[in-house]
Amino acid sequence: MPKKKNPPTGGQEYTAKDIYVLKGLDPVRKRPGMYIGSTGPDGLHHLIWEVVDNGLDEAMAGYAKNIEVVLLPKGRVKISDDGRGIPVEKHAQTGKSALETVMTTLHAGGKFGGDAYKVSGGLHGVGVSVVCALSNFSRAEICRGGSLYAQEYAKGKVRTKVKKEGSCKQTGTTIIFEPDDTIFSEINFNKKKILTHLRQQAYLTKGIRIIVRDEREELKTSYEFYFEGGLASYVKYLIHGSVSLNPNIFYCSGEKNDILVEAAFQYTEEYECNEQSFANNIFTGEGGTHLSGFRTALTRTLNDWARKNDFLKEADANLSGEDIREGLTGVVSIKIREPQFEGQTKAKLGNVEAKSAVDQVVSEHLTDFLERNPQDAKAILEKCILSSRARKAARAARETVLRKGVLEGLALPGKLADCSSKKPEESELFIVEGESAGGSGKQGRNRRFQAILPLRGKILNVERARLDKILNSKEIRALIIALGTAIADDFNLDKLRYHRIILMADADSDGNHIKTLLLTLFYRHFKPIIENGYLYAAQPPLYKIQSGKNIQYAYTDSEKEKILASFNKDKTAPSIQRYKGLGEMNPDQLWETTMDPERRVLLQITVEDAKEADRIFDTLMGDEVPPRKKFIQTYAKEVKNLDI
Repeated sequence: MPKKKNPPTGGQEYTAKDIYVLKGLDPVRKRPGMYIGSTGPDGLHHLIWEVVDNGLDEAMAGYAKNIEVVLLPKGRVKISDDGRGIPVEKHAQTGKSALETVMTTLHAGGKFGGDAYKVSGGLHGVGVSVVCALSNFSRAEICRGGSLYAQEYAKGKVRTKVKKEGSCKQTGTTIIFEPDDTIFSEINFNKKKILTHLRQQAYLTKGIRIIVRDEREELKTSYEFYFEGGLASYVKYLIHGSVSLNPNIFYCSGEKNDILVEAAFQYTEEYECNEQSFANNIFTGEGGTHLSGFRTALTRTLNDWARKNDFLKEADANLSGEDIREGLTGVVSIKIREPQFEGQTKAKLGNVEAKSAVDQVVSEHLTDFLERNPQDAKAILEKCILSSRARKAARAARETVLRKGVLEGLALPGKLADCSSKKPEESELFIVEGESAGGSGKQGRNRRFQAILPLRGKILNVERARLDKILNSKEIRALIIALGTAIADDFNLDKLRYHRIILMADADSDGNHIKTLLLTLFYRHFKPIIENGYLYAAQPPLYKIQSGKNIQYAYTDSEKEKILASFNKDKTAPSIQRYKGLGEMNPDQLWETTMDPERRVLLQITVEDAKEADRIFDTLMGDEVPPRKKFIQTYAKEVKNLDI
């Protein structure tokens, strides 16, 4: 007879009492990241998107024309739409009002069946209920049937019954909420982030008017977005500052198999491609089947038209998708009844039927566009053919360069002071401006895990440079070898030798220019390094302030004033040293202020940071003078500490 096994020593019994059932919205409060992605800034702003999405769903259904977002003092937000208003009558399944059911029950809403919404952005039906769950206070005001109804909630629980508070002539829904400060580490709504997102939504929902008011400060501001042109207007906005090749923006809309398709594109003289895709107004950053359909239609139709009109001979190979997309700015947006997103973040669309729907609509309209606009067609095809020839030449030159052993089998560059650790997860690479600062960095670093690579002067502007030219740049070549990842088709993130790559440049205009050049290089050719959070910018101090033996460093002008105010208690007048460059610091100072993990300040670079740097760099260093002139005129009055 087998012996009865005893539980491990020190173990605990696992019984039915260990099974917890979370009721109502408790799961949301227990694991908020599962529903809004994070409890950081992105998750905080996601609360606004969820409520706005309900208004946009009403607009897509043809019932709403206006949405208003108001940022209120004390972290509150008020969002209104003039749609039909959430129903308030008793719900048959829950026995509660429909309003209370929607606000306090997961997976409850008008998007799971019936004809209330043919399409909607809310896939899981958790939107407004999640906002309710993660708010200290929330209030719903409904105008419906000539009456105003209201109900209040706290942390997902009902505070008041649904009650009639008056009358109203219009219809609509207003949600007021105050995010829970025990859930979110910092409650600070970023106006720029909100405006960018809502501007995008206004482009995607033709005819909707979105008003944003900021009433948090004494000086109140208001913004309004309304675009009759829809996606065509959005493309025009995206290429602002670039030279367009086809004056007429391609735009089409159509319906196939109950899927509404919209697409627009225009070509510019740029090398890069900017494609954006949306499903039910949700940005699908990783693309999906709808973007695949757009690309297929574009490549096939342009190749067919090129052969038909003798741009390509029978002996010529077809233009590749890469050739077709160079210089393209395109947007594709679909409205689909049952969207299948991959992942909770809805970053990629998986509906197989979306590909054929987009392919058919775009192909039909693009053929007609090319026939009606022969000059546009000629400009587009000449751009694509030139891209194909240049790419083949660059590939041949690159292969020649690589055969010479520029990247393969070479030792690490001599100027690199490497660290002794071979573990990427603990190793850091400081990319330092100038030999002087590089020397201080080499002496002041922790040799076990910190490597130093000094760069001489400003690196090549890779914005308009092909790969063969990039590989011929001595400074960039040294950087590629130091990183260990190779570049272009040979890029391999798994071979990255450091998981913290830190740009360390002077806090002046030249230093900022060098950082911008490096950001453009990483964004164009090493984007996975940014996407995985491996790229940082060091924040060297601007001032050294000393009173007697008391030495402090200020990283901003406001910090300087605070330190000076604290020093005023001392009898000795403090001395202030304004650092013009990293080379002015001795090794100990550089370690203490900029390199010591215990005391330094690092700014993690995101893809959005790199995009913005790239956009500004295009403006300031591109071929077009008017955008640069406008930029300088706009920001001239804000310049401080201009280096003469």
